[in-house]
Amino acid sequence: MLREVTATRYITPLREGGSLPGLVEADDLGTYVMKFAGAGQGRKTLVAEVVCGGLARRLGLRMPRLVVLDLDPVLGLGEPDHEVQELLRSSGGANLGMDFLSGALGFDPLAFPVSPEEAGRIVWFDALVNNVDRSWRNPNLLMWRGELWLIDHGATMIWHHNWPGAQASAARPYDASEHALAAFRPDVEAAAAQLAPLVTEDLLAEVTAEIPDIWLADEPGFDTPDDLRRTYARPLLARSAVVHERINGIEGAER
Repeated sequence: MLREVTATRYITPLREGGSLPGLVEADDLGTYVMKFAGAGQGRKTLVAEVVCGGLARRLGLRMPRLVVLDLDPVLGLGEPDHEVQELLRSSGGANLGMDFLSGALGFDPLAFPVSPEEAGRIVWFDALVNNVDRSWRNPNLLMWRGELWLIDHGATMIWHHNWPGAQASAARPYDASEHALAAFRPDVEAAAAQLAPLVTEDLLAEVTAEIPDIWLADEPGFDTPDDLRRTYARPLLARSAVVHERINGIEGAER
């Protein structure tokens, strides 16, 4: 399970994201970017963050540490922005926190070169989880201490919004033509050879075990949170073996 901490101070909203995340301090003296359970995108966004963040780290990609942030809605009483106050009020309990990388810069492909090997690993990972939100318009990549870090995976695994159609959805190709790293000649074949064997049932069970039960409860068609965890793992396991053959839009990867 993810480590649990308690939010002690709401600092400011971060308006770059559509879900209006906030910067908070917690009782472990850490500073986190909080994504709220009460945001319009719902708890499945938080589940996607946990699954993709845990998987990325286990595959050797740089991803800020995640925690479960317990929020007392009283923290929003002094917030002057009505929209933020409503968000805080509706998000009491378990929310998602991501380590705040102080001093990080947004990725600029004209300023920060990326090797084909690293680009290939990130494109392969994004294809695996069907990340449609790492384009040149919105890279969701940070440069921190000279290294490339991945953030924001709420818009992934689109199949979890319609479980009856998940198998067909997960079998579709991945269009990388507008990927933020498409211009760096990503070596997806090498990435697949390196990373696909790591995506096993045991690894995915470890990743999905980090999802809090409360974010999995009451899902139609599932009796227990563990049933749903296994269903999250299934498309990723099947996709990992073949997804490099279904990446379209970058040189050397069209099928």
